[in-house]
Amino acid sequence: MEPPNYGPNRSQKHDKNYGQPPSPKVSVEIGQVSMHDISPAEDDDLVTAVKKAVNHRRLGSRQLQLTAIAGSIGASLFVAIGSGVSSGPLCLLFSFIFWATIVFSIAQCQTEIVTLFPLDGSFIRLAGRMVDPALGVTAGWNLFFAQTSFVIFEATVINTLVTYWGYDQSPAVLISVSLVLYLALNIYRADVFGEAEFWLSLCKILLATGLIVYTLVVMLGGNPLHDRFGFRYWKEPGLWTGDSPVTRLESFVNAVNVAGFVMSGPEYISMVAGEAKDPRRTVPRAFNTIMSRLIVFFIGGALCVGILVPSNDSTLTNGSDTYAGASPYVISMRRLQIPVLPSIVNAALLTSIVSAGNAYTFNASRSLHALALDGQAPAFLRRLNKNGVPYMAVIAVMLLSCLAFLALGSGSSKVLSWILDFCTASQMLNWAIMSATWIRFNAAVKAQNVDRQSYLPVLSRWQPYAAYWALFWATIFLWVQGYAVFLKGNWSVATFIFNYGIIALAGGIGIVWKVVKGTRFHRSKEVDLASDCDFFDALTEHYRGEREAEGAESSTVKGRIMSKLF
Repeated sequence: MEPPNYGPNRSQKHDKNYGQPPSPKVSVEIGQVSMHDISPAEDDDLVTAVKKAVNHRRLGSRQLQLTAIAGSIGASLFVAIGSGVSSGPLCLLFSFIFWATIVFSIAQCQTEIVTLFPLDGSFIRLAGRMVDPALGVTAGWNLFFAQTSFVIFEATVINTLVTYWGYDQSPAVLISVSLVLYLALNIYRADVFGEAEFWLSLCKILLATGLIVYTLVVMLGGNPLHDRFGFRYWKEPGLWTGDSPVTRLESFVNAVNVAGFVMSGPEYISMVAGEAKDPRRTVPRAFNTIMSRLIVFFIGGALCVGILVPSNDSTLTNGSDTYAGASPYVISMRRLQIPVLPSIVNAALLTSIVSAGNAYTFNASRSLHALALDGQAPAFLRRLNKNGVPYMAVIAVMLLSCLAFLALGSGSSKVLSWILDFCTASQMLNWAIMSATWIRFNAAVKAQNVDRQSYLPVLSRWQPYAAYWALFWATIFLWVQGYAVFLKGNWSVATFIFNYGIIALAGGIGIVWKVVKGTRFHRSKEVDLASDCDFFDALTEHYRGEREAEGAESSTVKGRIMSKLF
């Protein structure tokens, strides 16, 4: 649904009718320069800012939609999900349903605030604006460290995929190729990144859909063994692993941790919003697709792997020599003696790895750029090339990603395990910050007597309950996700550090910033709800004019189809 029309004087309307403080002059970071002190009266400057923004915003609706899917569907959906099967099929399914409610709730928080302020590095900068600048620092560095870690993960995991075919050359070769590819896709123009993600995302969707169809066919007997096994593994070895309430609870927590790592989405849309064309129109559409993705791909995927493989399968419980070999889909193909298909799945996983690494490079560089825009990272990271890409931030991410070569000394499996632990905690922290940001935003809207119906481009659902639900569970599992290290016989200093180190690292940076800079928690009546509104209203009007000028194209059959799809 297209957001309602907002004219360029909306902040003035609030100033008169709703008791909002006088609208400060707009401060926006657009194009190659920083533009400040642009007020609605300064039409020439506002027009210039809009022109620079149009040059900067190169991701179309088609690319944004598929990028949103690419950010949420990774190789973890096809491989890492297997570590949750050992908890039992019903336990895993419940865990994904439970976590889907949290991700959906976070999406509701983000859709309102990011559509209103589709800034570069939206959720990072909005955390500082709505809550406390120190929280924005924490959010930005947390996302940067996590996304860079994911880049390292993807560059490293390619080696374990190709070993499935007997590749035994130095891991340095494929790591180098991966990093160069990620650099090439991200350094020039955002639409190059977006176009690559569009086609790679289609491969992911085809793979996910194909594996769901595969599950349906083989469970009904369409396999070389003609074994019509159906839901056999739900009966034996059983629905839920554990022989006591304590062990069953441990199984559930383990499955929830897996679901928390596998499922994602809202943060990726928030990060690409700053480079999306017509963001007030396209960003809500991207957020609206989250629920369908959660149901079809994540909950559907959890149901499929629970059908295909028993929870006591030795490959699941003891691990596999290769990353692809740990996929419950590949395990099931081997159990059913299906030839060739495992290699096809492995090849498709390679496209998932490339897509994910590409998306993580984008998000890591934009988080670093967003920090620099607010003076929370070195100023040289603000630099943009002529196409509006923060090329210095991209280069910085690539240099740090060279830590992937650690796999040469420590072994790929150990490095991958560390990164997974590190990033699971980071994701929980991200989600807690996102929900807290909306709660403070909502409090500011109420305290300043702003009418939500006319102020917000789109309204989210189930609020404020969704925000509190997400904040509560994200905070709980931020601390619970590493529980296994405290169980008897499981203590490991390295595991503890990678499970909880990101909390200390990102939180410590935020605390130091707060102390050194003397930042203050924003009171509800002091939160800035006006800056940038005039600019984004003008930008929306610009894109509206473009759509009207191109109306003839959308009247064609192709135009109508593309409009419906994207």
